[in-house]
Amino acid sequence: MSAVLDHHDAHAHDHDHHAPAGWRRWVLATNHKDIGTLYLLFSFAMLMIGGVLALLIRAELFQPGLQLVNPELFNQFTTMHGIIMVFGAIMPAFVGFANWMLPLQIGASDMAFARMNNFSFWLMIPAAIIIVLSFFMPGGAPAAGWTLYAPLTLQMGPSMDAAIFAMHILGASSIMGSINIIVTILNMRAPGMTLMKMPMFAWTWLITAYLLIAVMPVLAGAITMTLTDRHLGTSFFNPAGGGDPVMYQHIFWFFGHPEVYIMILPAFGIVSQVVPAFARKKLFGYASMVYATGSIAILSFVVWAHHMFTTGMPVTGQLFFMYSTMLIAVPTGVKIFNWIATMWKGSMTFETPMMWAVGFIFVFTMGGFTGLMLSMAPIDINFQDTYYVVAHFHYVLVAGSLFAMFSGVYYWLPKWTGVMYSETRGKLHFWWSMISFNITFFPMHFLGLAGMPRRYADYPMQFADFNAIASVGAFAFGLAQVYFFLFVIVPAMQGKGEKAVQKPWEGAEGLEWEVPSPAPHHTFENPPKLDATATKVIG
Repeated sequence: MSAVLDHHDAHAHDHDHHAPAGWRRWVLATNHKDIGTLYLLFSFAMLMIGGVLALLIRAELFQPGLQLVNPELFNQFTTMHGIIMVFGAIMPAFVGFANWMLPLQIGASDMAFARMNNFSFWLMIPAAIIIVLSFFMPGGAPAAGWTLYAPLTLQMGPSMDAAIFAMHILGASSIMGSINIIVTILNMRAPGMTLMKMPMFAWTWLITAYLLIAVMPVLAGAITMTLTDRHLGTSFFNPAGGGDPVMYQHIFWFFGHPEVYIMILPAFGIVSQVVPAFARKKLFGYASMVYATGSIAILSFVVWAHHMFTTGMPVTGQLFFMYSTMLIAVPTGVKIFNWIATMWKGSMTFETPMMWAVGFIFVFTMGGFTGLMLSMAPIDINFQDTYYVVAHFHYVLVAGSLFAMFSGVYYWLPKWTGVMYSETRGKLHFWWSMISFNITFFPMHFLGLAGMPRRYADYPMQFADFNAIASVGAFAFGLAQVYFFLFVIVPAMQGKGEKAVQKPWEGAEGLEWEVPSPAPHHTFENPPKLDATATKVIG
């Protein structure tokens, strides 16, 4: 018996356990699969809201001059776009992947703390509502940039307090989710699955969860100090009372740089699952991938001030942060080398998940190179706060995190829904997104090199052509994601399409392919017995 449950057993199983129906199933969800689905749907909704703000920004920048909004509202759009995308779209989506896949991958029956899992999801809903409604508060939404730099934050209206409250709630949710993931991975693996036999996705999430627990309280401290400066007469960041706005930058980026890796390490994990499956080879250099992930996490704590080369830092400080930032390129390069070596001489096929994974490697590498440019203090001083930086971080976050997520969605969708998506639609989504993404963000490198500052609602005539191209690309990219939802996700959720077999990808390995498609409500109630590789069940 290679499978743990056949379809008949799966249905009987659901019946025995009275899987709740209707609204109760979702509101009171304690099943990791239901909570994973909730996280993914929530993050997609936030992606759409953040995307609308991005399109409003690009519509304003389509031509020189003020078109649609005044500069104040423009800055509200840029600020809220950043906050919603980072805290509402990217991070919850990866937690959704973790909820769905980690118990299946390590042979656990569920997440360790099922009710805390439910609570950590539902905390996000009021936080999201507060963030979105801040636009309707006196003075409008926060307009201090997503980094919430003082002294701007000390001058904002009441929406600033709302945003701080919402970020506290989201931080609490992240910390609870991380504790859950760590305990699940360390304590609930199937017998015989040692840490060095875990799937790479589990490894990247274990390390990410530790990063989250380490840095979310730092962000909480920074925004709480901002709150007391605003209302309780303290002067942490207020120069008038002897405070230092640059201290806020140090505290924020001590959170912010590990945060960047929190948003990319799970993406590395997904790509490390997909590439071997479609190359039909074992992942090249598994141990080095694990050590590289750990190295990236550790180094991420000593590079924060590369965001601050223009704050009057002494040359010694500039040199330290420059060299430590360049050093972090080494483990990242190891990962890219390992993915390419995995593909080398493999029996490659290019189904949609693999196309997204290869697209990710290509475009993320470009983002990595521009990051290397920004790591050099003398060069960064010219690039600082220009569109070059905007291009760089969208190449690593959109083409990085988001493209890897699409790869993961197409890879695991048959397991989630029990039906196969349309390859034609998947590939159309890929090419449409890849081309429009590059049309949007590639010209921004040149705008930045020419000196166009970011977060400005207007610009002189010489930047007009590239801005028009970027705006057209942005609308095409946004439309591609609407297409993805309507023509890939909705049909799959409705069960339309060819029935998925237990293991739809020939080269896929891992325990998640040992349960039927769709995965039954309850899986691995008794821990599976594993073969020597810890990827298959032996009956």
